[in-house]
Order: sequence, then structure tokens, then C-alpha cells
Amino acid sequence: MSILETKIATDIESYLKEHENKQLLRFITCGSVDDGKSTLIGRLLHDSKMIFEDQLAAIKKDSKKSGTTDGEFDLALLVDGLQSEREQGITIDVAYRYFTTDKRKFIIADTPGHEQYTRNMATGASTADLAIILIDARYGIQTQTKRHSFIAKLLGIKHIVVAVNKMDLMDFSEDVYENIKKEYLSFAKEIGLSEDITLIPMSALNGDNVVDVSEKTPWYKGETLLHLLENIEIESDRDLVHFRLSVQYVNRPNLDFRGYCGTISSGVISVGDAITVLPSKKSSKVKEIVTYDGNLNYAYAQQAVTLTLEDEIDISRGDIIVKSDEQPDSADAFDVNIVWMSEEPLLKNKQYFIKRASSLTVGSIEKFYYKTDVNTLEKQSANLLNINEIGYAKLDLESSLAYDSYIKNKAMGSFIIIDRVTNNTVGAGMIVQKSDEASKAKHSEFTPFEVELNALVRKHFPHWQSREIF
Repeated sequence: MSILETKIATDIESYLKEHENKQLLRFITCGSVDDGKSTLIGRLLHDSKMIFEDQLAAIKKDSKKSGTTDGEFDLALLVDGLQSEREQGITIDVAYRYFTTDKRKFIIADTPGHEQYTRNMATGASTADLAIILIDARYGIQTQTKRHSFIAKLLGIKHIVVAVNKMDLMDFSEDVYENIKKEYLSFAKEIGLSEDITLIPMSALNGDNVVDVSEKTPWYKGETLLHLLENIEIESDRDLVHFRLSVQYVNRPNLDFRGYCGTISSGVISVGDAITVLPSKKSSKVKEIVTYDGNLNYAYAQQAVTLTLEDEIDISRGDIIVKSDEQPDSADAFDVNIVWMSEEPLLKNKQYFIKRASSLTVGSIEKFYYKTDVNTLEKQSANLLNINEIGYAKLDLESSLAYDSYIKNKAMGSFIIIDRVTNNTVGAGMIVQKSDEASKAKHSEFTPFEVELNALVRKHFPHWQSREIF
């Protein structure tokens, strides 16, 4: 039994207490088929001692059965759990794994490399702080390398690690690494991917430069992958200025308590702060900030809290609570980027449910500006979007929506598209800006009576909450 297993078995409360306050880093691995994404994650899990002995024994047995590594221990099987994945030696679904070190907690999303699973990659990237893009040193930059880099940029991932993998098959050649580095940085500049980019030569199979510095790359003076993951700065990525909380649940356990529950997507809130509720624009002040561990004087982004207010005002699921002096803009027409995920194409003027956080409305695409061929970066004219295609379009909504651009606030600027018949999620979108065209006149102003009536309808008839009466 490992030291970690012993500690968990003998003193679980101490172990949990030690790790509960560690910072969490979410990251994805992506790239072309067979670049070694699952093997890399398996290596991280194995070398950070996050595999139990019974898991290790089962993987060794399955390694012999699958035959993908000539009977040797196949690290990829730690992640590829579907039978079809193991049979084909590829990743199909997004696999999420958790591990921890002394410095940080991690959630990994292992995303597929095949083009037909690009939508799965976009799903995994939507909550990631960092992306690891693997490149097979034998083949260099491939089409999927470019596709996944483009999607990482589109989804606002601020930290990119390019893992030049399988360097052992190229005799750890510095020239091979430098050529790939030069080509990738040139491509990144071309697509505007100017965020933090780090390249690391490695062998995921053998562990070179993954956890420990490899003696086989004396010419590489940078960090190992794990050291970078443990120390990269992500605090500054969060918006601590503009307070936004989407109400997920109204908590009313008794007559003396009414709280509004949700996870703070950005900003900081303190007891006594003046707040405004959107869309009703009713105002009050924060009376209490309630959490499971007790009341707080202030709370900040990514904390789950319950707010109580000094005044009794009507607030429903889907409403947005903001600071009164930091209110977002509102509109019912947006220019948006869309990643389409359905076999049925996205059509102009067809109505879909548009879900942003816990709010729901109805919308349709009025026009497509273009779609992007991520293989050539060419902008092409479009009248529809097919599965895995990415487009830039104008989205019209039935009701006005308070928003921030996606690049400013992911939670306030992202949405999913839901088919009204099947109730399936068919697309994901990011708000770029309010459309130049004026919002619909019927939504420009509501009388106080109309505002109250709309709020009552949303409260008592949840299935109508996406519609305005006037």
C-alpha cells in the first residue's frame, strides 16, 4: 500500500482538510489521433502516485488483452474506459480525471483527436484554464493541431502548452524540436493566439520531461510539464471587478429566510453592497452572505453562496444579480461565434432554445456572416452550419438579455443551443458583441406594470420564463 493510500485509509479527515483549500487547475489535452494524449495523462496519474494497486493490476491485465503495447503496461488505458476506445486504441468520449499534488488540484479532460469528435473537444475546452496540445514529433503539425488550437483561441483559453511528444522516436533531436517550435509559433501568430505559449519536448511513454527532467534533452532548459502545471499563474485570469451571479435556486426553508443561491461567475460581493437584479432592475442591499461553512463578510468568483437582501423583492431562477454601479449592457441581438454539434444543420430563422447559465429564452439565427475553414483559416460564405463547423452569425432573441462579451466573462457571454423538439443540446455559442442593429422596439422600454407582470409570469409559470408578455 502506498503512502497516499495509507494516509487516506487511516486519517481521511486530515487528508481532506489538507487538500480542500488547494487551488484547482482545469486543463485539457488535445491534438491529432495517436499523438499520445491518453498516455500522457496516464503518465501524470502514475508518476504522481494517484493510482491504487487494484487499478494498476487491472490495467496491466487489460494491457496484455488489448495488445496495443506488445504486452507492456499501457498507460492510456487509465483514461480510455470505453470498450470501443480500447479496441481501436483511440479516444472517443471526453474522459475526465482528477489528481492532486502537494501544490495544486487538477481536473483533466482528455479530448478526442478525430475530426468527427471536434464537438467533444469544444465541450472539454469550455471550462479549461489551460490546454495541452500534443504534437507527434515524427509528423509535426497536423490538421487537428490547427483545428484544436483555433478552438482553444475561440474559447478563450489563456495558457497553451505544446507538448512535442514521442521525441524518443526521433532520438531527442534538438533540430526536430526547434523546427516544430518555429512552425507552431508562426501558426499561432497567424490565428491571433498570442496568449501564454510554452513548448516542451517529451516522451509521455517513458516519462521524459513529464514529471522529472530528462537527461536525454540537455539542450532543453525549460520546465517539466508537471512543474509548469503546479506553478502557472491563473489567479489573474479571473475578473474580480464586475460582480455577476446567476440565480440558480431560491431557498425558502421557512417564513423567516429567503436566499438566492448561485455560483459567483466574476467579481467580489460584500455585506452592505448595493445590488440590482436583472431584468427587473429592482435594487436592494446585501444583508448576508451564507455558505455551508458559515456566513462571510465577502465572497468572490467561483464561490457558491446564498445571498439574502435587506428588501423583499421578486427574484426568480435565471435572474442575474449585479452590483448597482457595475451593470452590464442588455440587448436582444448579438454577433456570436457558434460551434455546431448536431447531425442536423443549424438553419437560419429556425427557432431554438438559448440557455445562458440558468436563464432560458428563444432565439434564431438571422444571418451568417461567415464560417471558418480551420484547416486553411479561410472565411467562407454560409447559409447553414453542419456538424463540427464553426461560424460567425447574428443571433436574434425573443427577449432582451443582460450580457458581457465572452472574452470578458465566460459565464455571462456563453450559451448553449437546444433543439425545441428533441431537447438535445445541438450547439455552443460565445457572444462577441451586441449587434449593430438596434434592439427590437417592443423590448426597448417596459412600464413598471409590465415589468411586474413579466416577473410574475416567470415566477409562477416556469415553462413561460423565456417569454415576455409585452
